[in-house]
Amino acid sequence: MQLTSFLHRIQFAFTITFHYLFPQLTMGLAPLIVILKTLAIRTGNQQYDDASRFWAKIFGINFAMGVVTGIPMEFQFGTNWAQFSRLTGGVIGQPLAMEGTFSFFLESAFLGLFLFGEKRLGKWGHWLAAFLVFLGSWLSGFFIIVTDAWMQHPVGYTLLPDGRFSVSSFWELLTNPWALIQYAHNMSGAVITGTFVMTAVGAFYLLQRQFTDYGRIFLRVGVTCGLMASLFQVFPSGDLHGKYMAHQQPITTAAMEGLFKSQTGAPIVILGQPDEEHETIDNPIIANKVLSFLIYGTTTAEVAGLNAFPRDQWPTNIPLVYFAYHVMVGLGTIFVAVMVLAAFLLWRGKLYQSQWMLWIIVLCAPFPYIANTAGWLTAEVGRQPWLVYGLLRTSQGYSHNVIAGNTMFTLLGYMGLYLLLGILFLFLVPREIGHGPASDSHPVAFITASKES
Repeated sequence: MQLTSFLHRIQFAFTITFHYLFPQLTMGLAPLIVILKTLAIRTGNQQYDDASRFWAKIFGINFAMGVVTGIPMEFQFGTNWAQFSRLTGGVIGQPLAMEGTFSFFLESAFLGLFLFGEKRLGKWGHWLAAFLVFLGSWLSGFFIIVTDAWMQHPVGYTLLPDGRFSVSSFWELLTNPWALIQYAHNMSGAVITGTFVMTAVGAFYLLQRQFTDYGRIFLRVGVTCGLMASLFQVFPSGDLHGKYMAHQQPITTAAMEGLFKSQTGAPIVILGQPDEEHETIDNPIIANKVLSFLIYGTTTAEVAGLNAFPRDQWPTNIPLVYFAYHVMVGLGTIFVAVMVLAAFLLWRGKLYQSQWMLWIIVLCAPFPYIANTAGWLTAEVGRQPWLVYGLLRTSQGYSHNVIAGNTMFTLLGYMGLYLLLGILFLFLVPREIGHGPASDSHPVAFITASKES
């Protein structure tokens, strides 16, 4: 049974991790496309329109990949996690249904209008289509976060006599404090992904001396929005999320920080390796009393360690929680540093000529994907051994009738299929980048830029 449960978890972890590579970029690009369309209307500059169309194509490719990779996860609720679905479907089914019924169709319908209906819609109708794509993608993220937040911090439910959960207050479910904080943190992370990808493409164009006008637009918009998103990710969203988690899931916080023993004036571990067997941190670099201050606002507060809780309630993989959290925080710090430096150079008028900075921006493009994945690993592995925190254990939620061999077979199938999808994605997106923003509507500009390079 333990092997079956483990394989069910690995399969869902693989499919959802691969899937989220795509929605985080669509949710991050959606507001940037609206900004580009707004600038096009305000300035009358055709290049902003070209830029919005270009990123809408990248958005469309990501959206299609997200849909294809998201479908298997829904089936897994009924196959690998049938017990979980039976017991909690009365709660999680409602936000998931709203995500599919309202958000998905809003996003997909107006994406089609934005991509193919510009001539009929006019400039304001085209702007409205872009805004509704943005609204649909962000509403979709909200309903998904509401579902996950209920698993992290269940509210607004009633436990029925047969062990199933039902909604007692839908409004309380939607306004779950955990959901609101997690949503703000998650969406700023998505915007960071969008801005780093946009700035990386802009930097690439300048380094290659192709489509340089568009490269400057991508850098200007990307750096400005990226700086705000990176700062917001640290404070207030990250700070609020960390404090709320410390109060609602103190065991998870202790695992994230590698705090095995309760301490007054608890330090924060900057670097080190957790040794779960001996309940220590090897080779630690620490900042004394900082953890107490960050959580409670005073350096003399006591922070509960893992030793304060029964061992069967500890996260099942403490090193993974610890390292995922530190990777997320470390990369978040790098994002702030890179965007502050890029914004300073942009303000001084030197960013476009600073090749060393352009190379840093290009090389940083994959890091937001790693940081977002690490953040979700921290949250989901940190919640273990619970599917619904404090109410339903993971061991109670998986399907006992689906044997380990079947799960392994489908997992290998997903890996092969997603490998092909990944190769297709890596073919389509670089091809669009190579064509450039002006290739469709302004072929002369494309030819001129090619000659200049």
